[in-house]
Amino acid sequence: MAVSDVGGSGTNPRLSVQDWVQAGFGLLAEDGIKALTIDRLCRRLGVTKGSFYWHFTDMKAYRQSLVDTWAAVRDEDRGDFDALAVLPPRERLSRMMNSLVGPRHWMLERAMREWARSEENVAEAVRSSDRRVLRAVRQVFLDDGFDAEEADMRAGAMFAAGIGFLHLSGSGPSPRAVSRREQFVDVMLRH
Repeated sequence: MAVSDVGGSGTNPRLSVQDWVQAGFGLLAEDGIKALTIDRLCRRLGVTKGSFYWHFTDMKAYRQSLVDTWAAVRDEDRGDFDALAVLPPRERLSRMMNSLVGPRHWMLERAMREWARSEENVAEAVRSSDRRVLRAVRQVFLDDGFDAEEADMRAGAMFAAGIGFLHLSGSGPSPRAVSRREQFVDVMLRH
């Protein structure tokens, strides 16, 4: 899901749906949902509106492609949580938190959550992904010896704090923010 400036100089006349999606992710991450217009997309990619309509019937279909791609990538990333099950709980929890607010996704994650506030289909994609994360985080606390009720409470608090860390990250992740997140993981795992 890395954001790229595919065709920004107008040198790539044969764009794919994925090129359009990546350009949209870039605009969304940089300037939010209001920046997501056909004109801005075409300028970014150096093409005409005809190219947009070759790939998408309308802006609604395009936006759905963005949502579907984001959800698939996030589910894939979060599906990797299963592979972390062999790690000790502290390391697993740290990696999970870093996947939510790590440099690969931090701007786009914030933008998608903001977009979810105004469109139900985006909100459902975000909620679905969030449920998967909460289950995985809850399992970490269970594996560390907390009872089910305590694991639920800590998973919810950990997830909410992760969202908070995401929104407090400013224009990018910083070493201090990483240190604070790691300290928070230690606090949450105290018995």
